[in-house]
Order: sequence, then C-alpha cells, then structure tokens
Amino acid sequence: MSFSLNFYSIRKLLNIKRSKAFITNSVRLQSVQHAAPIKRICIVGAGPAGFYAAQYLLKQLSDCAVDIVEKLPVPFGLVRFGVAPDHPEVKNVINTFTKTAEHPQLRFFGNLTLGTDVSLEELRERYHAVLLTYGADQDQELKLPNEQKAHVVSARKFVAWYNGLPGAEDLQPDLSGRDVCIVGQGNVAVDVARMLLNPLDSLKSTDTTEYALEALSRSKVERVYLVGRRGPLQAAFTIKELREMLKLPNVQTLWRAGDFKGIDADFAKLQRPRKRLTELMLKSLGEQSTKSATESRKQFLPVFLRAPKSIFDRNMEFSITELQNNVAVATNATEQLPADLVLRSIGYKSSCVDSSICFDVQRGQVFNQRGRVLKDAKSQIVDSGLYVAGWLGSGPTGVILTTMNGAFTVAKTICDDILSHSIDTSAPRPGLDISGKRVVTWAGWQRIDQAETQAGKESNKPREKIVSVPEMLNIAGV
Repeated sequence: MSFSLNFYSIRKLLNIKRSKAFITNSVRLQSVQHAAPIKRICIVGAGPAGFYAAQYLLKQLSDCAVDIVEKLPVPFGLVRFGVAPDHPEVKNVINTFTKTAEHPQLRFFGNLTLGTDVSLEELRERYHAVLLTYGADQDQELKLPNEQKAHVVSARKFVAWYNGLPGAEDLQPDLSGRDVCIVGQGNVAVDVARMLLNPLDSLKSTDTTEYALEALSRSKVERVYLVGRRGPLQAAFTIKELREMLKLPNVQTLWRAGDFKGIDADFAKLQRPRKRLTELMLKSLGEQSTKSATESRKQFLPVFLRAPKSIFDRNMEFSITELQNNVAVATNATEQLPADLVLRSIGYKSSCVDSSICFDVQRGQVFNQRGRVLKDAKSQIVDSGLYVAGWLGSGPTGVILTTMNGAFTVAKTICDDILSHSIDTSAPRPGLDISGKRVVTWAGWQRIDQAETQAGKESNKPREKIVSVPEMLNIAGV
C-alpha cells in the first residue's frame, strides 16, 4: 500500500514544471536507466505470495519488468478461493494487489498453466529470474481404508466448493445427515465448521456461491465434531476463529472437561497468544455447565487427544492418545464418533507441475535454500535465477501475514542476487511470447470482475463468482 502511494506521488511530482536544471537531470537519469537492459522477472502464481513479491520487486528495482503467470483466468489465489466468505475484511488485501497489478511495469497473464501451456525451460530462457509461487493444490491424506468413500471429503475441496473454484461446483457434499466429523483443528477446519453451523441468513450477503447457499439451505447437519490428535494447549486454531464460533447464534459449544485435565501445570509457561486462547477455552468450558443443552438445536463439539483409526459408513473410530514430549502417542483405547460426513483437514501439499523442478515429493514442496531453488537435493547447489516463495517453498503454514513476510524475504533475495551480479542481467530477455495463446490480461480480468459484481448486486451480495472457465474467457474477450 505504501509503495503504491509513493510511486504515484513521485510520478505526479515528475509532471510538475521545474527548473531547466531539474528537467536536464531527469532526462539524464532516464537515459542512464535505459542504457542497461530491463531486468525481466516472471512470477508463476497470482496468489498472495506472487503479488507481495511483485510489490517488493517493483519498489526496489526501478529498471525491472514483472510478468505474473496464472493458470486460472482470474487472480488472487487463496484470497479469492480460500478465505471464508464471512471474512470480507481479510479479502481487502485484494485492493493492495490491484494497485500492484496496475503498475505500468507489471503484466498479468491469466489462463496459462505451467507445465502445459508453457514450460519452465521456456520461462527461464525468456526471463532473467523466475519465481515459483503457485501454491498448494493437494491434500494430506489420512491413509486409512475406506478413505475414498463418497462421504469422506477433503476440507480443501469443501472450501473450494462454497468459494467458487472452477471445477469444485461438482462436489455435491451430502449434507443430509445430522453429524459431521472434521478431522483436524486448524483454522480451515474451524472455517468449515462455522459454514456448516452458521445461520443461512448471515451467509446470504456474502460471496458464498449461490449453489452452495442452496445446498446449505437444505442441510440437516446439527452437530459438528472438531477432532485433533493433541490437547487443548496444542490446538492449531487461533483465538479469532474460536471467538467467532462461540458467538454463533443458536449454536452451543460443548467441551469435554477431561480433555483439560492437568493443563494447569503448563499454563504459566505459555506464551501470551497461547495463554489467551487457553483462557478463552476454559472460560467457555466453565460457562457451558450453566446452559441447557436444549437451548440450541446445533452443537459444536471440539474433541482432543484422538487420532483417526478407522472409517465406517456412519461413524469413525479414533485411538485415544497421550502426549509424550508434546507428541500424540496412540494407546490401545478407542472411541467411536458419529460421522454421516467426514471432512479431512490435516494439511495441504503442492504438486510438481514441471519435471524440471527440483521437487520433494514426500513433503510436497520445492527443494530450496531460503527461497533459492536447488539443482538437486543431494548436492545442495543453488539453481541460479530460480526461486520459490509461499506454501510451495515453505509448506502450508501460517496466515496471509506470514506469506507476506516470506514473499518479501525471497523478493529481497532476488534483488540482492541481481545487484551482486549473481544473476547475469547484461543481455536482454524478451519476456513471454503469448501469440497464439488464449491469455486473459488484467483488462480481461476487470471485465470478469465487473460481470461478477453486477450479478452480485441483484442478490445484495458483493459478487456472484463465475465458476465456468469458458464463460470467464468469453467475458474476458479471448
């Protein structure tokens, strides 16, 4: 945000009439800048990591040109398709990304897929540096029998379904049962629980897709279990997410008192954020005994110290765990929980979309040293000019602020490598040749954006997302 303001302020300043000496100096400065070839940088992925990196690069390198390549016709990645619809304030970061995209030295190329429409080899030939930020599009699995049954769905796909990711509209989750069991206790898991338990009226004014609203209106879900391997002190959700759950109208949160046994001994050692979260859980636990279970038809049921063991048609079996050195160890004791629908939410992983990427298949991320991609995992030799940022390089950790800091760090590394001549920028590079390709430019995205917001006005929503790629391309005019 601050960069955008500074850039346009400087441009305005340069348009003001100055003395002859000032004009002469400006012309001299421009001629010096154009004496050296433009430093061309390609970013693959138009999510938060990609846009934050672009913002930093354009601010620090006055003689660079940045192209962002994105497989979808639309930008913003997880901000558009991952952030919960009832969290519009989080999506405000799109305003910052839009200002970056409108920088005269940035181009957006949507509807181009790395590994299919363009190879990494081609990008590296046409740019001085390539930064991979295409995110994590796969799920970690439980690796249990029956995991492929129809009533077992990944939380990632469920989120994509109500957020309008193209292709996810065909998911059709079965919401006809009373009990949903979410395996995992991160913020994504809590988002999903909130969407299932939220009154429908509170979602109608969000950008939740119309088909999801229709399905949720028929939902028979009344109880949502949120199950984790470890205890309350290790819960992965944040205090903000928990507060929202506790405030849901006509939803009762029911904790298990036994899960909190013995935590007093470690409470004083907790860092402030963890201590505040624990205090909120204990406060809610203390208040639930004074409330009647009949006050609310719906229930939110966090369950700790349970590891998934078996999946059945209408329930799940969990091993009861014990913490040993902060690690959940399964005991011989088990418990079954009702589960008409199982939502797996135990983490994401990335895909290797081009065979020339040095990729860690086991961890689902690119081999790298502080953002510099390696030629191979054994030698630890850096592949000069190739970088990675975001979840593709770090694994799926943190929130948007974490991604921002990581992207800035890698972008600084790129700047340092260019300025120290670790990357040879002496010869010009042409940038991507998009002739013959159906590319959505930023102007094309603006037409899609306008169509969505106009459709949303008819239902008093911020937008009605288009989920058909052919329809997007038609509106974009390609």
